[in-house]
Amino acid sequence: MKNTETWKPSKFILANGHLTASRDPKEVAVCSRLMCDLVGQSYESAFREHARGRLLDLGCGKVPFFAAYRDYVSDVTCVDWSNSLHKNPHLDIECDLTQDLPFGNSEFDTILLSDVLEHIPQPQHLWKEMARLLAVNGKVLMNAPFLYWLHETPHDYYRYTEFALRRFVEAEGLKLIELRALGGAPEVMADIFAKNALRIPRLGCLLAVASQWFAWWFTNTRLGKRVSVSTSEAFPLAYFLVAQKL
Repeated sequence: MKNTETWKPSKFILANGHLTASRDPKEVAVCSRLMCDLVGQSYESAFREHARGRLLDLGCGKVPFFAAYRDYVSDVTCVDWSNSLHKNPHLDIECDLTQDLPFGNSEFDTILLSDVLEHIPQPQHLWKEMARLLAVNGKVLMNAPFLYWLHETPHDYYRYTEFALRRFVEAEGLKLIELRALGGAPEVMADIFAKNALRIPRLGCLLAVASQWFAWWFTNTRLGKRVSVSTSEAFPLAYFLVAQKL
């Protein structure tokens, strides 16, 4: 990773030792805080358990997870494409993620693919490349949205069910370590409401913040957690996945 000394937190920050979404609206839209908090929470534990050795950050953007994974890995390579909205000085290689990636076989121990797969028009090829680049026992850590709005258009192509994600993993001979939904019906409803509440003059921002805060509070109660978990199979907001090359 280039210019590590100038790196600054962007989309995610470490607050009281926990990875959470930035409250800076220039980094995370007010209406997307809940989604990003769920993603950050998932990666916080995943980095601790799975991130090792040489890490490849695909579609790295501003490298928002650097502070969370840097203590667990020995080397970081940042890759993004020319269509990214998030230009940054930390990029090692600029390339099209739909093409063959310019690295040797078994070169990385950890691959990070966060909020990227939905922007890849030929996803199977990227999975083949990730499997090729992983060393034995290496792992892919990734998340992808499901019941979530279109973003970074026109480069937003797909939404994947858990069955599609399983198929990608199995097709490349990888072992599925973890696959779980992030959020259920309460989180989906709060996210949709927040994104549309911003259209309301004056009160829109307040309503967006309040609805997401309430969903976060509710789903941390015993009842709310039960509702979220029981509805997440049919109404997932997103998915989080860890797969390993054996």
